[in-house]
Amino acid sequence: MPARTATKAKVLADPLCCTPLTKATLSVDEAEELAPVLAALGDPVRLRLLSILAAEGEACSCNLEAPLGKAQPTVSHHTRVLAEAGLIVGDKRGKWMWWRVVPERLATVRHVLGGV
Repeated sequence: MPARTATKAKVLADPLCCTPLTKATLSVDEAEELAPVLAALGDPVRLRLLSILAAEGEACSCNLEAPLGKAQPTVSHHTRVLAEAGLIVGDKRGKWMWWRVVPERLATVRHVLGGV
């Protein structure tokens, strides 16, 4: 058995091995900041809502009901969750909210997940 341990230790200390994965992890602060964003994206309705806004540039809440197949109170709930996560922002125009994606926030998510 001691021979196995020595062999295993030798493999772990091999200078030709790649960089340890611990150098590429998120910091505690980054993980805590990103977790609510990913939680907000963990709902299929919110993912669809975000994709609609990304494709359209901006959209009125009243125009989100039909493509999402959800009533206005449900649309409002999902836009609120996405807004609290910093993924979208809204402007009140008359009685309706117009929503748009926050590109910088999406860029942060993309970067953390390994995108360019």
